[in-house]
Amino acid sequence: MTENIIIIAVVSLILGSVLFYIIRQKKKGAKCIGCPHCKCCSEKQKNNCTK
Repeated sequence: MTENIIIIAVVSLILGSVLFYIIRQKKKGAKCIGCPHCKCCSEKQKNNCTK
């Protein structure tokens, strides 16, 4: 029983961290999170991050 609670807590912490990261990046203006060029993409390029 205790193991299940620990596993649920760890998974919840990981999911919460990922969600926090995604929200923070979106507020900073990142268009495609995870792309190395996400801050230099513009609407004119239609988010084409290949350089």
